[in-house]
Amino acid sequence: MDCRPFFFKKFALFHHRSTMKIGTDAIILGRWVDVNENDDVLDIGTGCGLIPLMLAQKGIERADAVEIHRDSYEEAAQNFSNSAWKSQLFAVNDDIRRYAETCAKRYDLIVSNPPFFFGDNIPEKATKGLARHTNTLSYNDLLKAVKKLLKPEGRFALVLPARESKTFLQDAENQGFYLQKEMKIVPIEGKETNRVNMQLVVNQVDNVETETFVLRNPDHSFTKYYKDFLKDYYLD
Repeated sequence: MDCRPFFFKKFALFHHRSTMKIGTDAIILGRWVDVNENDDVLDIGTGCGLIPLMLAQKGIERADAVEIHRDSYEEAAQNFSNSAWKSQLFAVNDDIRRYAETCAKRYDLIVSNPPFFFGDNIPEKATKGLARHTNTLSYNDLLKAVKKLLKPEGRFALVLPARESKTFLQDAENQGFYLQKEMKIVPIEGKETNRVNMQLVVNQVDNVETETFVLRNPDHSFTKYYKDFLKDYYLD
């Protein structure tokens, strides 16, 4: 196994022990989320800690990163400690449902790259299933935890497959969340949307901001927009 770190422009991180490796979903979500410099952020299911590191580069004040899987938590803590923002990023080894019940803090921004497999579509590796299967953390459980932990004026951002995003939005509306903005992600020009970034709030929204993001050209090369979008993070 290749155990070298993955290098971005302003940080590097290991992801070999984490349940989910560094992937496009998390990278685009971390880049897409708008932050304020005084934001206190929570990342649910942080894995190796990628999203908090991306948001720290943007200038957030602090981030707590909750991770139920022990090896993933330890790797995130190591990555935070090795970064320029080690005094601002904190890994927590806990179940988000328990954390929501015991944590007195409220956050300006909560982000998550949550479980998204349904039914019997369970990955073979048990640890990967722990991170990615809704039998472990249902969307309703996730939303209940977010509602307890989010400030009244706070934002909740996440990424889901397009089909599952529709189910999630129904559950979110039932719990008093409103879609504020979304990014529809198209894997290859001419194909259908396969991922959706969503930002939700607890106050009624008049107009939902919607944009479409195309990753690759028909020849499978990355689009210019993709390259420009991530130029502050990816090495040339």
